[in-house]
Amino acid sequence: MPKKKTNIENRLDRDYTAGGILASQPHRGTTGNADIDAKVADLVGDWGVGDKQALIEEMIITALNIGHDDMGFGELKLLNRSLKELRLADEVFRPFGNRRKVTVYGSARTKPDEPEFLAAKAFSKKMLDHDFMTITGAGDGIMGAANEGAGRGDSFGLNISLPFEQGANATIAGDHKLIDFNYFFTRKLTFVKEADAVALFPGGFGTMDEGFELLTLMQTGKAKILPIVMVDAPGGTYWKTYVQFLEEHLLRRGLISPDDFALFTVTDDIGVAVDEIINFYKNYHSYRYVGDELVFRLLKPLTKKAVAALGDEFGDLLAEPGFRISGSLKAERNEPAIADLPRLVCRPNHSKYGRHRLLIDAINLAECE
Repeated sequence: MPKKKTNIENRLDRDYTAGGILASQPHRGTTGNADIDAKVADLVGDWGVGDKQALIEEMIITALNIGHDDMGFGELKLLNRSLKELRLADEVFRPFGNRRKVTVYGSARTKPDEPEFLAAKAFSKKMLDHDFMTITGAGDGIMGAANEGAGRGDSFGLNISLPFEQGANATIAGDHKLIDFNYFFTRKLTFVKEADAVALFPGGFGTMDEGFELLTLMQTGKAKILPIVMVDAPGGTYWKTYVQFLEEHLLRRGLISPDDFALFTVTDDIGVAVDEIINFYKNYHSYRYVGDELVFRLLKPLTKKAVAALGDEFGDLLAEPGFRISGSLKAERNEPAIADLPRLVCRPNHSKYGRHRLLIDAINLAECE
């Protein structure tokens, strides 16, 4: 008998690639043995997975083909455990799919009496006032502060198994929303996939790694644009020094573009950091690529005058002039929870993702009907 499923009405299907995953079509492939292929199809059909059958068949066939490859046990264990970790993460986050979340990064070594700790705690508490849950790496320091600010019920902890330093903090320890990862890459994917915003507080190599990776994903269009705030304690200079490095050693040499600085905000004011995130979702809801079109989903429709003004101001981002007002497109039917939202559609030229962020800001400021 098939396993009992848990259905969550109108749950948003999160696609951190802004439509790339949802738009991809399964390629079932073959084991090379028609009888085995038929047995896989029958097995999946008997198990009962609804419209996911083609994808599940593809995964099983891939696994069977791996079994015939000359793959070592180490590689097999890595693939197997990675899939299990991602499945567990989805099970934990699934009941909270319709709530916004902010991922908070920062040092595990920050002490409770340090200003950065107090800032992280205050930040997550203020984000909860706007119904944002908090995701951290589950450790102490900044992570513990953020979980404490949000509280156990509105916190997630993505712990990494390390030989030193990384145990779950007191707020999230023992909670069902604490996930233990063996691999950094599955943990890092979950941080980004489940986030609607990111806050980076002062930290070490890990914080730098997470920040640079997220900026790289957004700059190259491989992950959706979301608000990133780099937050110091009042009067702190950690992130100011970071920006100086970017300006002097990356921008000056032409290794990044001036527009890339629009992808993040640096502040030592918790109120500014919170407002940066909340205002990002003032009218903008999400966006998705549908073929060669970019579809912005909004909470309220814009006036025709405002739409024309956006086309004039951001024409450099468009492969064809102008934006058009629309309802949901046919390809978006796999997102029924947001089918009624008004749309703003254009044909982008897939460049200048910092300007893309500025476009979202302009949409939020534009006049609504």
